[in-house]
Amino acid sequence: MHTVCKRPLTAAAALLILATVTTGCDQGSNTTGPSKAGCPATLARAKVNVEQAMNTPSAWNGPTTGPKAASHGTIAFVAQAMTNPGVAGVAQGVKEAAKVIGWDVRVIDGQGTPAGIQAAFSQAINLNPAGIVISGFDPAVTSRQMAQADARHIPLIGWHAVPAPGPSEHPRLFTNITTRVEDVATISADWIIAQSGGKAGAVIFTDASVPFARNKSELIRRDLAACSGVSLLSYENIPITDSASRVPQAVSALLARFRNNWTYSVAINDLYFADAAPALQAGGRQGDGPPFNIGAGDGDPSAFQRINHQHYQAATVPEPLSQQGWQIIDEFNRAFAGKPASGYVAPVHLSTALNSKDATSWDPTGYREAYQKIWGR
Repeated sequence: MHTVCKRPLTAAAALLILATVTTGCDQGSNTTGPSKAGCPATLARAKVNVEQAMNTPSAWNGPTTGPKAASHGTIAFVAQAMTNPGVAGVAQGVKEAAKVIGWDVRVIDGQGTPAGIQAAFSQAINLNPAGIVISGFDPAVTSRQMAQADARHIPLIGWHAVPAPGPSEHPRLFTNITTRVEDVATISADWIIAQSGGKAGAVIFTDASVPFARNKSELIRRDLAACSGVSLLSYENIPITDSASRVPQAVSALLARFRNNWTYSVAINDLYFADAAPALQAGGRQGDGPPFNIGAGDGDPSAFQRINHQHYQAATVPEPLSQQGWQIIDEFNRAFAGKPASGYVAPVHLSTALNSKDATSWDPTGYREAYQKIWGR
């Protein structure tokens, strides 16, 4: 089987001058128009960026000093939804690190709805924990609970809670753990531009109900627009929690509408392609053929399996989920000691079948040993 990354440009891509261009922000709001010629300067830059992201150094370059382990405590992990593979992966990392440092963790599933997330956050506060993790949801949804936690002086740490990594004043977070969303968006768009030779008919899958995700997809839209030869066919707004029920129907409709003009897809979460695969297969598409799909996060094991087996996903921009779980525990330890956040931000990385080497995740090497040394564990 040939490698997706070296697959030649298909005849379908040559027909992209007839592709449909999306001009609206909402699902289904499209107008048609011709695709322009390629973008030589943007294409050259995209190829360089992709090469660099595929060769991200794996050696640990994060903190090596910090406070020793604080005494026993309980961390409440409030999850947007444990069906979100990224959230679940970080939760597993948090539990692993907490066991090493000697703390307890309580994971509370918000089940993907505002009411469920609010109830989960209230339950977390009632535990009177040493700290609370806000994982994968907009803190504005839980403004009342945020105020209650602040009044009790409970440190809050976010994962994908706000767009930027690091401390946040509004909302008040000791720190927010994420790769830089601008970097993730750019490399996702660059991969499409580079792989297509600057000529692609693309679809974006997003969840506009989550500000972090909406911001990421808008950045991807902007970066794709830098190449005049890329036509944005559709901007599909499907909540992550509805992916299983809505993505197959959306994919079938997209295949019927755009046919061979649809050559690439990018989603704010790999989960969309798990749900797209059966519909693509039913539509007669090959797993190693177009549309070539890239996940702009989170790099869960099932995404790597699809990539390694060339099964309807060609690439992902993975978060180091386990490392970020360990970092959350380390950041809490700094908060408890009255120290500032570490400021560490994981570098952006791009995984394909060429460089994953049958891995099922991507993490820098040596972070566990570094954190254990810091904590004296």
